[in-house]
Amino acid sequence: MPPTSIRPAKLADAIAFHIEELILEGVLPPGERLLPERELSAKLDVSRPSLRDALAKLVKRGLIKADENGACYVSDEIGKSIRDPLLHLFDDARGRFDCMEFRAVNEAAAARLAAERASEVDRDAITACFARMEAGHRGANADEIARSDGDFHFAIYEASHNLMLLQVMRSLESILRSNVHLNRKNIFEHRRDRNEQLNEHRAIYDAIMARDPEAAEVAARHHMVSTMQTQREIHEEEERLAAAIRRLARNDLLAQPKARRRTG
Repeated sequence: MPPTSIRPAKLADAIAFHIEELILEGVLPPGERLLPERELSAKLDVSRPSLRDALAKLVKRGLIKADENGACYVSDEIGKSIRDPLLHLFDDARGRFDCMEFRAVNEAAAARLAAERASEVDRDAITACFARMEAGHRGANADEIARSDGDFHFAIYEASHNLMLLQVMRSLESILRSNVHLNRKNIFEHRRDRNEQLNEHRAIYDAIMARDPEAAEVAARHHMVSTMQTQREIHEEEERLAAAIRRLARNDLLAQPKARRRTG
């Protein structure tokens, strides 16, 4: 077989591997549309036939989807085999606290690795998320605080440059973001010192920017332990209030005792 007939196959494999790596690293997130074939081939500096072969390989592996018009998207099914069956387990208090314990372990590790490994691009992304968080606090916007909080933690996962950690957390992204959102809104609305959580995030941010792995790990773990403690206090207070309301409602459901007839 002539060498020229081998090269396109090898090149297609190399292109497919490159795109697969970008998906694995989270650079190309699920559901995102790729550039049109002409632009993408120019960006990668490869021929369109080789790119077409590479995309076909990725479609076959389930990493890329193509619509009827030929547009290609990163598959939005990536990670759902872990995510979807677990969603219903995190609707109650126990599930939420288990999620926070899971986060405490992994976010401490991610913060440590980010302090060691973050590139300048990673540091810029973390800084942008933290700036949005500060702006949300200044405007007392609980929803924006919660969104930027989730983005901040996922920026740290990416900056850890541990592909296993990043993909596990991305596969659980909807659960984790829901947990972050609920925690942040609860704490923002219940804590007397609304800046306490911001200060905890600032400690994580400062340690990563200072490239201090030990301080980053300690700050991330302290943040999660503090969050769990506050959430437990909020949950216990809500449980006591619900019990009191049930006791009051009991009077509306029970027949009033009849007055005893006097004799004699």
